[in-house]
Amino acid sequence: RITIALHLPQWHLQVTDNGRGMSRADLCECAQPHSTSKIHHPADLWRISSLGFRGEALHSLAQLAQLEIRSRAQGSDSGWLASYNHHGRVIAEEIAAIAPGTIISVRDLFGRVPVRRHALPALNQQLKDIQTIVQHAALCQPQVNWQVWQDDQLWLQIYAGETVQAIAPQLLRRVSASDLHYGQLEVTPPGQNTPARLELLAGLPDRCHRRRADWVKVAVNGRLVRSPQLEQALIGGFARTLPRDRYPLSFLHLHLPPSQIDWNRHPAKTEIYLQKLDFWRSQVQELLGNWLQLPLNDSPARLLQPRLEQLLKTAESPAPYQFNRQIAPTPAPTAASELPQRQLRAVGQVNNTYIVAEHASGLWLVEQHIAHERVLYEQLRAAWELLPVEPPLVLQLSVTQVDALQNLGLTVDLFGQGLWAVRSLPGLLRDRDDCLDAIVELSRGGDLQTAQVATACRSAIRNGTPLSLPEMQQLLDQWQATRQPRTCPHGRPIFLALEETALARFFRRHWVIGKSHGI
Repeated sequence: RITIALHLPQWHLQVTDNGRGMSRADLCECAQPHSTSKIHHPADLWRISSLGFRGEALHSLAQLAQLEIRSRAQGSDSGWLASYNHHGRVIAEEIAAIAPGTIISVRDLFGRVPVRRHALPALNQQLKDIQTIVQHAALCQPQVNWQVWQDDQLWLQIYAGETVQAIAPQLLRRVSASDLHYGQLEVTPPGQNTPARLELLAGLPDRCHRRRADWVKVAVNGRLVRSPQLEQALIGGFARTLPRDRYPLSFLHLHLPPSQIDWNRHPAKTEIYLQKLDFWRSQVQELLGNWLQLPLNDSPARLLQPRLEQLLKTAESPAPYQFNRQIAPTPAPTAASELPQRQLRAVGQVNNTYIVAEHASGLWLVEQHIAHERVLYEQLRAAWELLPVEPPLVLQLSVTQVDALQNLGLTVDLFGQGLWAVRSLPGLLRDRDDCLDAIVELSRGGDLQTAQVATACRSAIRNGTPLSLPEMQQLLDQWQATRQPRTCPHGRPIFLALEETALARFFRRHWVIGKSHGI
């Protein structure tokens, strides 16, 4: 547990922990310059496993403020209080009543350097910065309870959890643990014998995304760092799974052998030199790619329960029901339990738009157009095939439009004054009646990926198209085999999963028959 007490107008701060504490001898030396340094030999720079290692923090505080430390080591009968001068030397010490742990008090901060006080931002900004620091520390150290008090009033509290999945919902409004995916991957770097571990927390792309990339975060060995390459790997991993101009909610924590990291890139340790960066980037992409595949065997319906329960609650009749809450629920028999765990079975179509599918965990609704769009898009990504068109399609295009089509690989020749002949097209568009409109759409610019999205969208089964059961089943099978089946390339959710247990609760199927009839 770490508790921070702020009295900013009085330039007074206090930090309390319930850790291992310090002995009296260490307490007398801890504010000396570099006395707590972990570096004794040059080789120690490659063996750093602690958050701090230079031994400058307490000495700097002694120079800039009135520093006072209380500490009691685990197993010690008593604690000690020490006061320090601006050189970091003890000027007074006495026995103190304190539980095991340490309390660091700073008074009159920057009193000796008034110019530093004048350079500080406004109080609200200082509080915002403190909040960010504490939140980042909580993400990196989820096993710690955090409290921040401002002028003797509780201002911020973060409860500990087993993993970062329990921390993030406390920091983000309208985000619950069920909106997030947490996973780990253990790998051994090339040329190393010590394994490394990657932790990834990510919002489900059909439920969590943000306007800015402020929640694309990377931590290394317990400290948040800036790593543009790894941050871009996280953003790129969600490509074509999020709506336009939206960014993922993701937190990556690398637990690496110390020999892989050089912390001496930035004084604040917010930037590092990371060995084998390309390897770690590929591991992040692989971890994301595996996770974004649909986890049919993990019953993703449970991830959607909060939203579905609200839908069911809204649909309930307002008439009150009386039932005995003490009755134990009885399992409801369901034919779905006999289905193979990784199979969706098409059972019908709603409004010629939504495929109703049976799953081992319940019922799924899949929108046919965007499911087919995801299938076609991934096929186009794997093989962008251009086929000849005979006779060529002649239409009026500007020079800019012609350049855009040629950049996509289409063959376009001058046919006359302002007229151009298109002699090749993506295979999916060649036989469509609206291929001229498709050519104009492709000519509006954009990269190859944008063109592939447009082609897939135009070529996909339209909503309102009736499908036979075999056609629905074929589409479901193709969609389940895609790499990122949660959302379409535009970021729209493709499916809605309704768990059988939620249906049972809605229809009160846990009642005892006699009780439900008032017997």
